[in-house]
Amino acid sequence: MRRRRRWPRRLLLALAALLLLSALPVLVLRWMVPPTSAFMLAYRIQHDAAPRYAWRDLEAISAALPLALVAAEDQRFPQHRGFDVDAIRGALAEHAEGEDLRGASTISQQVAKNLFLWPGRSFVRKGLEAYYTVLIELAWPKRRILEVYANIAEFGPGIYGAEAAARAHFGTDAGALAPAQAALLAAVLPNPARLQAAAPTSYLRRRQDWIQRQMRQLGPDYLSACCR
Repeated sequence: MRRRRRWPRRLLLALAALLLLSALPVLVLRWMVPPTSAFMLAYRIQHDAAPRYAWRDLEAISAALPLALVAAEDQRFPQHRGFDVDAIRGALAEHAEGEDLRGASTISQQVAKNLFLWPGRSFVRKGLEAYYTVLIELAWPKRRILEVYANIAEFGPGIYGAEAAARAHFGTDAGALAPAQAALLAAVLPNPARLQAAAPTSYLRRRQDWIQRQMRQLGPDYLSACCR
């Protein structure tokens, strides 16, 4: 009987240990520069080559890029707590009407996925993504979330972060990116393996123009309350 009674306690202790182990990296990366990400490790394993990646603090990145990322990916970023409920409802409504199911991931979710998880789609990964998103939103300020995203997002095959992207595509550093360049980088994010900022297609140019219009509508001070 005693042995049976020990199992629930051991199970709870094991779950608590798992939660602690999963939360610890999130807490550490609140201050520490990420040396790599899960997606970068996957690229290194798949291609047997080192990804291009160089960290830059947010203040060393042109203000146009964070604004372009928010305009392109997650315009409610300053307001939501990790999940854009309205965007999720809209995507589900469109799917119910016969359209393809589009993504409604926030920047916080993208950080959780790129930093800690693996490429691909599954219910398990989506569940873990939601879990890490909650941890990130609890532990990090919005500014840190946007800073990490700007540094680990993939802007082309093997090109991760604003600095590597600016140098690879424009021959400059992240602090010198012009609004049009920032919008072009943000435009490739839905599919950086196929959309190339170095050789933009007509579709990519249209998306770049749309992002620039969104940036102007949001205004240069849109992120000042949360991220600057």
